[in-house]
Amino acid sequence: MKTLMVQGTTSDAGKSTLVAGLCRVLARRGMNVAPFKPQNMALNSAVTPCGGEIGRAQALQAIAAKVELSTDFNPILLKPNSDTGAQVIIHGRSISNMEAAKYHDYKKVAMQAVLQSHQRLESQFEVVLVEGAGSPAEINLRENDIANMGFACEVNCPVIIIADIDKGGVFAHLVGTLALLSEAEQALVKGFVINRFRGDISLLQSGLDWLEQYTGKPVVGVLPYLHSLNLDAEDAVTLDNHVTDSMLSISVLLVPHISNHTDFDSLRLHPNVDLRYVRHGEQIAATDLIIIPGSKNVIGDLAFIQNESWQGEIIRHLRFGGKVLGICGGLQMLGKAIYDPSGIESSQKEIQGLNLADFTTTLMHSKTLTQITGECLLGKTPIAISGYEIHCGVSEGDALANPFIRFTAHPNGISHDGFISEDRQIAGTYLHGLFDSPDAAKTILDWASDGRLQAPAFDLVTHREQQLERLADSCEQYLDMDKILALMLNNEN
Repeated sequence: MKTLMVQGTTSDAGKSTLVAGLCRVLARRGMNVAPFKPQNMALNSAVTPCGGEIGRAQALQAIAAKVELSTDFNPILLKPNSDTGAQVIIHGRSISNMEAAKYHDYKKVAMQAVLQSHQRLESQFEVVLVEGAGSPAEINLRENDIANMGFACEVNCPVIIIADIDKGGVFAHLVGTLALLSEAEQALVKGFVINRFRGDISLLQSGLDWLEQYTGKPVVGVLPYLHSLNLDAEDAVTLDNHVTDSMLSISVLLVPHISNHTDFDSLRLHPNVDLRYVRHGEQIAATDLIIIPGSKNVIGDLAFIQNESWQGEIIRHLRFGGKVLGICGGLQMLGKAIYDPSGIESSQKEIQGLNLADFTTTLMHSKTLTQITGECLLGKTPIAISGYEIHCGVSEGDALANPFIRFTAHPNGISHDGFISEDRQIAGTYLHGLFDSPDAAKTILDWASDGRLQAPAFDLVTHREQQLERLADSCEQYLDMDKILALMLNNEN
């Protein structure tokens, strides 16, 4: 047995982070390790080299494990496009949109895709580290479960349950979660991890002793609260970045179905950039750059922007010399109209765009999923840029004759992407991750600030590596790695 599963008492208990930390620990020890999440529900995703789509957390864990991204790391990805429905992605490819009730019945089929991926990973890697989803104690979701104990029982793998002490009630969370599992499921639980502890560990010891005696399960580690740990978010929007000595202010419109907001991580962490999300009911304050982000329901989110009266505020912002950038769905919104004749993302078939550029977009069944390289044309000279595309739309119109990016190569034979307006105040691109290339990011920020931002761009790749090493150091210090390795490799009690 070489599979270990991490489940949590709640969402945001630390499952993704613990798996990422363990991946880096094992990679540093020379082991060939694969991350795995049977089912992920998130709007932050990544594109694999083969052109598939997986959850952002599994992409981060693959980086931690120092292995190339694979669709087998996340065989089922659900991307919500309404309160009750989601796009269902199997092995990296979208198969359809499903309402929750229909997907619940479909999970028997989905389990086969999960087991196929897991079997392939077990044949290729020394260790498979599995991340659960939410909590295994969700009574209403236990039937046909493929994300937590349903998977663990199917492959008979040991489970560690992690709980966040910073939320309060950590012993109730752990004991209550265990109590709601069946006897067979409880037998698979081999230990607990307590996450985000601050203070004197000696004051916690009596509780740890009681927990071990009461449950018969060991506590295999207490991880400290790592202040300012910044890693790619799986789904929740990370807080704004308010800085007092900012040279550039950026406002991102927080639409209901925002996707891939990890695009803004390097901006949020930049010491000279004041990044703020504009929320429901708020006006767009005076700012240098307005960003319209990606969206999983572009027509619905465009209607939201119009209902918030942000369209008029964007026009006023432009009148006073401000800049506007649209990314993916945000690019589509900048045009004259968006058409969805087949109901790809919503039941509304068309909507008038913000009408800031001369092009229209039609949503298609085929989805563009690709990693790309090219040159950003926004500055005085072309600058190398790289990233990835995830979109169903095809945009056409005269504005696209002045592109944002010229590709060095594109799998679909496309030569360019996006647009730059004639007055150079408005730009749009389908490219996600555009700020992760430091030179390209500096070019975009120089454009947005009219050259005022005399500072290098934030190097997100180097920062991510530093954070993963810091996380792995913490895991090495505060987890019983000998016990965990024994669980993974020998399935010992």
